[in-house]
Amino acid sequence: MSTSNQSPVPDIETLTAQFQKLNKRKIESERDLVNAEKHLNDLKQQAQDEYGTDHLDELKEKLEQIKTENERKRAEYHQTLEQIETELTKIETEHQTTDAS
Repeated sequence: MSTSNQSPVPDIETLTAQFQKLNKRKIESERDLVNAEKHLNDLKQQAQDEYGTDHLDELKEKLEQIKTENERKRAEYHQTLEQIETELTKIETEHQTTDAS
């Protein structure tokens, strides 16, 4: 069998350098995983403290409830502002009518 089609085997120094590079990446990845898990646990605790649950489906449901409540409050606020504007316009009209007399 001919070895001309196969790439040459690197020397031990090259293989050692490659191993060290891969090992460093492995260590960094493991560290990143530990940090990500800690961050996730912190976020779960925060969700538990603020919303009483850390389950994603329950949090999504609570978010929808909050959005619905905010929409209702915004509509009420808008209606109140329109009522105030209507009353102000009425007062201005009455005031102009009184001044014209």
